[in-house]
Amino acid sequence: MQTRLIRLKVVMAMTGLSRSGIYKYTSEDRFPQCVNLGTRAVAWVEHEVQQWISQRIEHRDNNILSGYDVEI
Repeated sequence: MQTRLIRLKVVMAMTGLSRSGIYKYTSEDRFPQCVNLGTRAVAWVEHEVQQWISQRIEHRDNNILSGYDVEI
């Protein structure tokens, strides 16, 4: 697999998160760490972001199967 680095705007489009949300989750170790490209440039490893998205979907599906999606 070829490793592809993606910039912030692409990460935001893929996840639906805001810039501040991405950095907040990153600081809480709830989102993949960025890779420093230079003094003021960072990027994320695409397959790590895709894996994070897949984990969110899996978490949602597990909650649905466990009955946690039921409204009271």
